[in-house]
Amino acid sequence: MIDAMILPVQRRLMQGPAEMLAARGLRADHVTLAGFGIGLLAIPALAMGAYGLALGFILANRLADGLDGAIARINGPTDRGAFLDIALDFLFYALVPLGFALADPGNAMAALVLVVAFVGTGSSFLAFATIAAQRGLRAEAFPTKGIYYLGGLTEGAETIGFFVVVCLWPGLFVPLAYLFAAACAVTTFTRWLMGWRAFGRE
Repeated sequence: MIDAMILPVQRRLMQGPAEMLAARGLRADHVTLAGFGIGLLAIPALAMGAYGLALGFILANRLADGLDGAIARINGPTDRGAFLDIALDFLFYALVPLGFALADPGNAMAALVLVVAFVGTGSSFLAFATIAAQRGLRAEAFPTKGIYYLGGLTEGAETIGFFVVVCLWPGLFVPLAYLFAAACAVTTFTRWLMGWRAFGRE
């Protein structure tokens, strides 16, 4: 919902570090893969109940996600980079609830519902992007994205905000997971509706 508004600020913050890393020969794909590897460390940390440590890994993953895009704009974006970025992001988002389920079996059902909700938002996002690419459409609010970026009530910023809150207050995971899953359901439904309307005209 707010990704388009914070994107210019993110670009300004990432530009300097990205230029330094690019000057040292680091490519966007390297940062994407390293960030995913760091993000994976959040899962065992969550499973062990080390929520502060897990939050650090999650935020480091998101920092890498901002840096890889900035480096790609310097060196030139690639299809492989766009593919890696979105594929690994979606998997990472689904793994975080798994970490909470491993930490406490009482979280398992809420975590499962949340993962299903993420499948809904992710599949509707990618389905829209696929058809939009076939039609040569571009998202005006996200002109530098490698694929058509379809917004919604729950986007990247809201998801990371949710992860931060439940890491800080893990005892609230179950009610907040159900609440966020409901918000994701709204996002999925609105994306279905947008696809129905946008692609109904041949």
